[in-house]
Amino acid sequence: MILQVENLTKLYKNGRGIEDISFSVDSGEVLGMLGPNGSGKTTTMKAICGLVGGHSGSVMICGENAFLHHERAMQKTGSLIEAPALFDHMTAFKNLKMASRFFDDVDDNRIHEVLELCGMEKYEKERCGTFSLGMRQRVGLALALLSKPKLLILDEPANGLDIEGMVHIREIVKQMAKNGCAVLISSHLAHEIEQCATKALIIYDGEMRAIDSMENILTEYPSLEDYFLMTVSGIREDAVV
Repeated sequence: MILQVENLTKLYKNGRGIEDISFSVDSGEVLGMLGPNGSGKTTTMKAICGLVGGHSGSVMICGENAFLHHERAMQKTGSLIEAPALFDHMTAFKNLKMASRFFDDVDDNRIHEVLELCGMEKYEKERCGTFSLGMRQRVGLALALLSKPKLLILDEPANGLDIEGMVHIREIVKQMAKNGCAVLISSHLAHEIEQCATKALIIYDGEMRAIDSMENILTEYPSLEDYFLMTVSGIREDAVV
């Protein structure tokens, strides 16, 4: 199993966060985490990557305890969470060149390869400060792919992208899974998850409400959107009352 999450809990002082989240993602699988804004998708991903502290539970990545051996686990992980952290005064190529220093087997050829894969090869000599939101997302995705990760974590990767860009991201995700990568991707848009995921996890108010294969979901429901609404309908009715 590439990623194994057990009873992951992270609560903030205001009471928000996530509680008792458990799931797994294996090689070749794409797990789509679907939930509204503020439901806990980003907190889950940050906890997995060690970007927030004060959490409990366990996270195993390729057999490594991500809490005890964080650096070893992250060597096998590529991630794009929230906005990509780019140096605006540097070019796209130089941003990736700086990141490449953390990996033993990433050379200039690999940098050119991922920039081309993400549709940014024409702009690699331009400073990131001049880029649109969508272009920054593409560079962020290139950074996530740089080390040929076994686990790819993408938080709302379609943010700021046009229709062609969204389709391009989905194709990259599918290709990564086809090549044996495990992918965890989040979105508040059911259609985006339905188009690329092999499994879907519904998260709502910081709790995991359901998880199933896309094959099973689409056998029982017309769409992932219908599955989501059915899953949370009781919660919404209670809220109205």
